[in-house]
Amino acid sequence: MSRLASQAARLTLDLGALAANWCKLNALNAPGVAGAVIKADAYGLGIENAAPALHKAGCRTFFVAHLSEGIRARAALPDGEIFVLNGLAAGQLAAYRAHRLAPVLGTMSEITAWQAFRDEEPEAERAALHVDTGMNRLGLRPDAFRDLLAAGEMPWDDISIMMSHFVSAEVENDTFTARQATVFGELATLVQEAGKAVQQLANSNQPLRLSLCNSSGHFTESAGRYALSRPGYALYGGNPTPGRKNPMRSVVRLEAPVIQITPVPAGETVGYNSNFIAMRDSLIATISCGYADGYSRNAGAKPDRAGGYAIVAGRECPIAGNVSMDLITVDITHLPKGSVKVGDFATLIGDGLDIDRVGEAAKTIGYEILTSLGRRYERVFVE
Repeated sequence: MSRLASQAARLTLDLGALAANWCKLNALNAPGVAGAVIKADAYGLGIENAAPALHKAGCRTFFVAHLSEGIRARAALPDGEIFVLNGLAAGQLAAYRAHRLAPVLGTMSEITAWQAFRDEEPEAERAALHVDTGMNRLGLRPDAFRDLLAAGEMPWDDISIMMSHFVSAEVENDTFTARQATVFGELATLVQEAGKAVQQLANSNQPLRLSLCNSSGHFTESAGRYALSRPGYALYGGNPTPGRKNPMRSVVRLEAPVIQITPVPAGETVGYNSNFIAMRDSLIATISCGYADGYSRNAGAKPDRAGGYAIVAGRECPIAGNVSMDLITVDITHLPKGSVKVGDFATLIGDGLDIDRVGEAAKTIGYEILTSLGRRYERVFVE
């Protein structure tokens, strides 16, 4: 069986570009450093692939969403810090200790549980504390955090990071971002003024660090700069500055082979639900990729709106009708005769079709496109 017949499509992952993106963001957070968010299987690249490449580039602090991801990350990262963003998994305290993982605590009950656990297991990692400055999703509210400080109950010995998360840092001159940064700055001042941090952490290997910036925060003046940033999307080539030129290098390229070329007479339809009607005698290329591979079904064209594009023979060609589970049909009528043949590769992500543009065409965001990329691809890694 030929390679084209055995693989749905080819996904090229540029680990060199991933490392370069981290280096850029790390420099932007100076004098602090950048960590790396590798949740959602490193945004689809694979934790086992991305984490070592980022570590080699100099990253030492990593963030995952779930305990299971943390265990995978530790297997790929013999050293370095790994924080579990979604809190303390019930009944799994021993797993955090065994794999040297640190939870991100967001409730008083989690704080109490981790304090008690570290009293019994002092070698367990110090946690991060999430303070909610406006997302209303995870974390202690600012007033609860202030009460914790005022009561002298801040668990200094058990916390290594105080963090919060932006709501809309990608929006230029966003007032909500400025307000969140102000609240976080005020809380940071209270922590410093408490005076206990320096004294109680004097014998610790690592003082309390502050962390606020996500990917877009690196490019937002009002976000401020702290000891540690937590970029995610931008590492993988997503644009952290929507509406402006993408400052990041592209990491992902998706190509799929043309497996059939079909002449379609004017007036006939293509695909499920007849959402494409040939307005002229047309030529349709069928590409071996579909929504089962993570390419959004919503990228298909409908009578009332255009869909996405593929690049075939160096030119953009519109998707014709619905994206199917395993196939995409593309209108190549405008290409020079004979310029496309079965076995040629069409580009679905890459060149002028970056993940943000593909997401926009599918009425979603590049994040969803990136993290949905499937497992049937031939994966090619570029160093």
